[in-house]
Amino acid sequence: MTSGSGSLNADLLPADRQPVIIAARRTAVCRANGALKDLRAHQLLAPVLVQLLAESNVQAEDIMDVVIGNAVGGGGNVARLALLEAGLPVSVPGLTVDRQCGSGLDAIVLASRLVAAGGNPVYLAGGVESISTAPLRAHRNDDGEPDFFSRAQFVPPGFGDPDMGVAAENVAARFGISRERQDAFALASHQRAVAAGRSGTFEGEISPLETPAGVVSADDGPRRGLNAAVLARFPAAFVSRGTVTAGNSCFDADAASAVVITSLQRARELGAPDGLLILATDTAGVEPRLLGIGAAVAAQRMLAASGLSAAGIGLVEFNEAFASQVLACLDHLAVDPGRVNLDGGALALGHAYGASGAVLVTRLLAQARRGGENGVLALAMISIAGGMGTAALLRYERIERRGPGA
Repeated sequence: MTSGSGSLNADLLPADRQPVIIAARRTAVCRANGALKDLRAHQLLAPVLVQLLAESNVQAEDIMDVVIGNAVGGGGNVARLALLEAGLPVSVPGLTVDRQCGSGLDAIVLASRLVAAGGNPVYLAGGVESISTAPLRAHRNDDGEPDFFSRAQFVPPGFGDPDMGVAAENVAARFGISRERQDAFALASHQRAVAAGRSGTFEGEISPLETPAGVVSADDGPRRGLNAAVLARFPAAFVSRGTVTAGNSCFDADAASAVVITSLQRARELGAPDGLLILATDTAGVEPRLLGIGAAVAAQRMLAASGLSAAGIGLVEFNEAFASQVLACLDHLAVDPGRVNLDGGALALGHAYGASGAVLVTRLLAQARRGGENGVLALAMISIAGGMGTAALLRYERIERRGPGA
């Protein structure tokens, strides 16, 4: 496995250090202040962890650590809180990661690097966000009174610290992404997500959640009645006379998603039938005013170090925070937008900040299993506030069962 600007060897790491994801689950992704509004972050995540253990043949006491991404929670280590809520023994520790929108994917990346360090460990990794129950945040004024703010500062003022919508407009203007392209991409995302929901595509990856209003087991974001004429009526949302609208932007959502990640050797011993081998990862920094391009820079560097081009990737999942930034990144990588997010993305499903990167990986495993093509390469990408992006290169493999030490 490579990281940063290293090179990918022709062979995998030794089996006792080769990271592989053998199970992945998510909750439904639901609009903030909607169906999941009564559940706090740890209550969203705990049922996912329970189901992952049940389906992966892993004993709870064998979990080395639980690594969870979270962006706007109240601190206090939600990973530890959730794992205890899930009934894992007190001997299992938890670690919470904050790289804002990249947190869920970066938690999986971190766990993969820990596996690569050796020892045949098993980790639970992923992300969670309850925007509905996120605490109010405030600075303390000189007189001691609170000064509430809606988001944290991501970079010093001299670098420019635009709100996300303004940054999306910056990307659209810099890279020539038209309103028409943005609207068309957003419409396709909704159409794909609606079709996937109707066909039951998501059912195998969603862990149902008990809420005071009943069981929630389906995404509530995709809009069946959306069409090009409706999208064309949306006004610019962030910049006067701009091209980024509420229609071609994501909406805030609540969700949790996590994976079981271990070594290839341990996966064989557990009898795992298949999984996603993690071949390479990268995180890059970019100009903060153009933060939406971060995923493409990370992916391009990672693929170049691995001796690959984006054209050779069979499955691609990219977090759709804004259509403008997705299209700019895909143009940069020379990837046809029709090949990306085959079942819709965050424009239709919603963006649950710290969970979204883990949702990408969960979707890739589900798609790879559905396609059944052994050896297919997969790419997960997410751009990050403050001018960053994370990418991960994976490969779907059926796992040959072997005895201990094989």
